[in-house]
Amino acid sequence: MRWENLALETDHSRADTGLFGADAVVTRTFDTPEFAGITFHEIRARSIVNRVPGASRMPFEWTVNPYRGCSHACVYCFARKTHSYLDLDTGLGFDSQIVVKVNAPELLRRQLASRRWQGDHIAMGTNVDCYQRAEGRYRLMPGILAALRDHANPYSILTKGTLILRDLDLLKQSAEVTDVGVSVSVGFVDRELWRTVEPGTPAPERRLDVVRTLTEHGLGCGVLMAPVIPFLGDQPAQLRATVRAIAAAGATSVTPLVLHLRPGAREWFMAWLGREHPHLVRRYERLYADGAYAPKWYQRRITRQVHELAEEYGIGPARPEMPRRIREPLPAEPEPGPTQLTLL
Repeated sequence: MRWENLALETDHSRADTGLFGADAVVTRTFDTPEFAGITFHEIRARSIVNRVPGASRMPFEWTVNPYRGCSHACVYCFARKTHSYLDLDTGLGFDSQIVVKVNAPELLRRQLASRRWQGDHIAMGTNVDCYQRAEGRYRLMPGILAALRDHANPYSILTKGTLILRDLDLLKQSAEVTDVGVSVSVGFVDRELWRTVEPGTPAPERRLDVVRTLTEHGLGCGVLMAPVIPFLGDQPAQLRATVRAIAAAGATSVTPLVLHLRPGAREWFMAWLGREHPHLVRRYERLYADGAYAPKWYQRRITRQVHELAEEYGIGPARPEMPRRIREPLPAEPEPGPTQLTLL
């Protein structure tokens, strides 16, 4: 897969069909603090609804990803490898070279209206975050959510972004006509760990505020406790503090997921580990000697601990495809003002 394949119209008669050909992409930078050092590549995509490979472990078949690359800059992000498909760097390039599918809302609306589309569940935020910083400027999600609402198409969103609250009304409207699932990713509440491994994300407590707000408005929200990072975020006291905070936020479920290190992410994470925690490098090499995933015994141990804590605090694990919908209309409320993405 290369850049020109993502364009609606590419002049294949030209000898130079490089990744950044003028017919395929518009490249922009913005002179604002929140976008310092970030380059946006605006493209017009051919399609926006993507089928998940059959070998995937994901419990869904279709996804929508309006962005590639992610300014959250999580050092462990498994999606880093996808940047290499476009001949883009999977390290700093993944964090700062953001591909924006500017026609995503109109394209989705057209695909949902197709006779071939069967109205299957669509998952968002499963590759890179659809509510990352760029969404504050490009505003692709309101059009996407409106299209899904208008076609009563079930969907789910996974995010670390507080910007999802901007679209609260659209989420509520969707939940009145179809199944809507919302999950927030919070792997730990340790602020020192957060600052080093997820430097571009809102703080964990701000994400838990999202859980609290969605729940207060009748949208049950689960938490994907991911990733649990071996030797840095997996101590019993750390797990307890995280589950306790998740329960206090009113989460409907908590599902732990141990760090996995796929190619692309593994190299970047291990380089970071060598700089920040060199004493752990050998332990990681042993723990992940058999591939991208930690051993089953380790995963089971973390899952058991988190589930026991969740039961203690009155919440439980999520079941596959566990959407939430509003069952009764809520009292009228004043229309909320603009929501600003908050990092701290």
